[in-house]
Amino acid sequence: MRDWRDVKLMKAIILAGGFAKRLWPLTESTPKPLLPVAGKPIIDYLLERISCIKELDRIFISVNQRFEPNFREWAGKSQFLQKIEIVAEPSRNEEEKLGAIGALGFLIHQKAIDDDLLVVAGDNLFDFDVGRVAVCGDKSPVVALYKMPDADSVKKKYGVVQLDSDNRISDFQEKPEKPASTLISTGCYFFPKGSLPMIYSYLSNGYNPDAPGFFIEWLSKQMAVRGMVFDSGCRWFDIGSKESYREANRLYSNAPG
Repeated sequence: MRDWRDVKLMKAIILAGGFAKRLWPLTESTPKPLLPVAGKPIIDYLLERISCIKELDRIFISVNQRFEPNFREWAGKSQFLQKIEIVAEPSRNEEEKLGAIGALGFLIHQKAIDDDLLVVAGDNLFDFDVGRVAVCGDKSPVVALYKMPDADSVKKKYGVVQLDSDNRISDFQEKPEKPASTLISTGCYFFPKGSLPMIYSYLSNGYNPDAPGFFIEWLSKQMAVRGMVFDSGCRWFDIGSKESYREANRLYSNAPG
């Protein structure tokens, strides 16, 4: 296991772009990460989890131009203002979007990032210690994983992962019809700086720039990519539908404290 002392400096990117049509009309004029859960924007929960990582010196939020004003208005009132920087990708609609990996490559290039990098999808809600993904691999990329209860809760919804005895990803399938396991990717990734050129390689070869799972599937065939499995007792939500959004609101509203 990697030691925290090996992590000298780290940056984080929250991928907050996307037009989330499955949640319309809720997201027609409000980006998904700014939707309230129990009275607080989703992105605030993410920042509470990420900003406490002491090795983290900067958090970039990748947004599309259409919703940039929404995020800037939110940031002006945010308690995290000193740590965050909003970066708008050059897209204003679904047809122009770069895709999650395209936006990631754009931001890394735009900000000349050359540090270890934590990447989190902006529609995530979780209560596990996401900083642990930075130390579970031996300078390898790491994917935070969550064990779902059964195959029916997984199929055609998530990136499905199989691990070998060394917690290395041996198989990754994006939203399969017949999932081979119930381990799924949570949309939280750690990329040591030595692996960042692989993002450019992936994009320059014309591979799918959209769902991060396609990149992880490709990357795991090029180099060791490890999985960090979080206990199913932790809470995790992918706010990808009205049903999951309602369930998150219900559980977080009833949470103690």
